Amino acid sequence: MINKIVKSLKDAVANIHDNSTIMIGGFGEAGSPVELIHALIDKGSKNLTIISNNTGSGHVGLAALIENRQVKKMICSFPRTANSTVFPQLYNKNEIELELVPQGTLAERIRAGGAGIPAFYTRTSINTLLSKGKEHKFFDDNEYVLEYALKADFSLVKCNISDRYGNLTYHATARNFGPIMCTAAKETIVQSKKIVEIGDINPENVITPGIYVDKVIEIENPAHESELVESQIRYLC
Repeated sequence: MINKIVKSLKDAVANIHDNSTIMIGGFGEAGSPVELIHALIDKGSKNLTIISNNTGSGHVGLAALIENRQVKKMICSFPRTANSTVFPQLYNKNEIELELVPQGTLAERIRAGGAGIPAFYTRTSINTLLSKGKEHKFFDDNEYVLEYALKADFSLVKCNISDRYGNLTYHATARNFGPIMCTAAKETIVQSKKIVEIGDINPENVITPGIYVDKVIEIENPAHESELVESQIRYLC
């Protein structure tokens, strides 16, 4: 019987090792798997490469993972956002690496990784520093730059509803990078607000099929990053 449900956050992140590449879902607060990230902080895995839209806020979630010096490199679109201070401070001291990727290119690099497409050409970043050192090619008199697909050892994703097979639905904009990150990792770990019985999810509403998911844990009352930041909470190991 297929059952991808794990009972503890410790079990959920048990396989994440030092030097892992990890995709973390979220668009700012929306869809950020805060509990899974905090479990990863507790585990203490080091020298991580994180692929995410941004670098977190305050001193919780992804920002706390960075502040705890567990991340060696960020691949993201927005390294500095509202309430983001941890990453900029470390970056300005040359204590963390950054690969800056335009948001649409980031999404397509992840999607390509999940689809088995090794690379693609795009006009985004032409005539900017982001295209420096990359292969350029002309198509129909337009210049394009070559971008390589992104894949990961693990993905940490937040969803709204799951079943024990790992079929997922998302709530509104919390969906963001989640579906493509599920396809592009060797192991996908999901925190779900609710786990239901097989058949309770209309197949037409499934966004991520269970074949892309390895572990699911139910977090009935997930933390809201903005509330933690406002309360000046610090989550450090």
